[in-house]
Amino acid sequence: MPREPIHVSCRLESLSVLSPDGQVDQDLEPEIGSADLLRLYRTMLLSRRLDERCLMLQRQGRMGTYGPTKGQEAASLGPAYVLRPDDWLVPAFREAAGLFWRGWPLQAWMFVWGGSEAGNIVPDGVNDLPLCVPIASQCQYGMGIAWGCKLRGQGQVCLTFCGDGATSEGDFHEALNFAGVYNLPLIMLVQNNGWAISQPRHRQTASQTIAQKAVAYGFDGLQVDGNDILAMIVATREAAEKARTGGGPTLIEAVTYRMMMHTTADDPKKYRKEEEVKAWEPRDPLLRFRTYLDRKKVLSPEAEKVIDEEVAAELDAAVRSYESHRTEPTEFLEHMYAEMTPDLIAQQAELKAYLAGKHTPAPQPDLAAV
Repeated sequence: MPREPIHVSCRLESLSVLSPDGQVDQDLEPEIGSADLLRLYRTMLLSRRLDERCLMLQRQGRMGTYGPTKGQEAASLGPAYVLRPDDWLVPAFREAAGLFWRGWPLQAWMFVWGGSEAGNIVPDGVNDLPLCVPIASQCQYGMGIAWGCKLRGQGQVCLTFCGDGATSEGDFHEALNFAGVYNLPLIMLVQNNGWAISQPRHRQTASQTIAQKAVAYGFDGLQVDGNDILAMIVATREAAEKARTGGGPTLIEAVTYRMMMHTTADDPKKYRKEEEVKAWEPRDPLLRFRTYLDRKKVLSPEAEKVIDEEVAAELDAAVRSYESHRTEPTEFLEHMYAEMTPDLIAQQAELKAYLAGKHTPAPQPDLAAV
C-alpha cells in the first residue's frame, strides 16, 4: 500500500482583532454598543482593582493564599459577555472578570480566598459552578453539563475554563474525547498563560499549539490572542453559535500571560526572568482596551473619572462585607451533601469540641515497650 496523506475535516486557525497599540481590524471588529463597551471596561477595571486589593489584604494577613488574575481579564470577560443567561459557565480560578459579568458579587471572590464556604454560593438565577482549584477536574463537570444541555435540546452551551497545565491531566483529555464522540455543545477554553506554577508551557506539551489538540478528538480548534477582548468575543461567539446549532464542541486556546505569581505561596522570580514579564507588559489587556475605547471616543475623561470612583466605592463596600463576615471553621462539612450524613455530623462535633479545647488526645503507644 502506498503512503498517502490523511486529510482531516477539523479547522485550526489563529485569531487577533485588536493590536497591542489599540489598532483594530475593522473586518473582524464585533458590533458592540457604547453602553456595553463601557460596561466591559468597567468590569475589567473592577477585576484589576480587586486583584490589587486582595493582594494587599493577603500581605497584611487579612486574607489567605491568593491567586492573582492580573493580565488575564480579557480571556474570561470576553467569553462571558457572549453567553446567554441560561448558558453555563464552569470556571477554574482566574475567571474573576467573567464571573463579575455574570452577576457574582465581589465579596464572593474574597470569601473564597479567605477560606469561607460563602464564596461558593452561586447567585440565584446564575448557571455557573463555583471556583475549582484542583487542576482539570472541572473539565469533566463542564463536559457533563454540556451533555445535559444537549439532552434538554434548548440551545444552551457550556463554557468551561482551564489552564495550560490542565492539558497535561487525564480529565482534560477524557472530557474532550467524550465531547467529540457525542458532539456536545461544549466550549473548552484554555487560558494558556505560559506557566503551570513553575513549569513553562514547553514542558507541558511538544505540540506547536494547544488548539491543535482538538483535531485528535474530531472537532475545531482556535488559537486566540487572549489579551485581546474583541478577539475573545469573536471566537467565543462563533463557537457558541456553532454549538447551539448542533455543530459540536470547540477548543479555544487563549494565549495570555500571568503577570504576577501563580499564588502568593510561590515566588516567580525563582523560575522565570523579569525580562519575560517586561516583554508582556505592552500587551496588557486593560490598557489595550482603554486605548481602543479612546480611539472610538467612547471613554471620555469624565466617564473614566465616574467609573474610577464607582469602582473604588464598590471595592470598599466589598472589603467591609468580607471582613464583617464570620467564618466557622467547621462549616465546610455542611456542604458535602444536601443533608449531612451521620459520619459528617460526628466529625463536625469532634472538630467543634477540639476547637473549643475539649478534645481528649488519643492515647499514644509506649514506644519503649515496642
